[in-house]
Amino acid sequence: MCGRFTLHHSVEEVAERFGAADILYADAPRYNIAPSQAVAAVVADNVSARRLVSLKWGLVPSWANDPTIGNRLLNAKGETLAEKPSFKQALVNRRCLIPADGFYEWRKSPGGSQPFHIRRRDGGLFAFAGLWEE
Repeated sequence: MCGRFTLHHSVEEVAERFGAADILYADAPRYNIAPSQAVAAVVADNVSARRLVSLKWGLVPSWANDPTIGNRLLNAKGETLAEKPSFKQALVNRRCLIPADGFYEWRKSPGGSQPFHIRRRDGGLFAFAGLWEE
């Protein structure tokens, strides 16, 4: 998973693309979204339709006493997700989509690292799979 991403489409475009009926998120276009920051997320439950909400990037398991654990639980590997206690309950009960229109990868070189912005050819929206906790 990436360490930084972009979302410069409007809130209305994101809600329309992902079928969110309720919009509980408002933010300006962002070109460098980093871990521990608020991100747009599309969530659904059995009671209501999809909602576009704001969540903090970094999972804090419901059983955790220290919220700073979220700084270490930024990305999960699909191969081991179901085995990790930190992710088990969220995987079953609290999945979401994280809308994006690009992400960064870095190429290491002798002079440092150079970021590359990767996006769809048409510049459209896509989503990362996400998990959330309360």
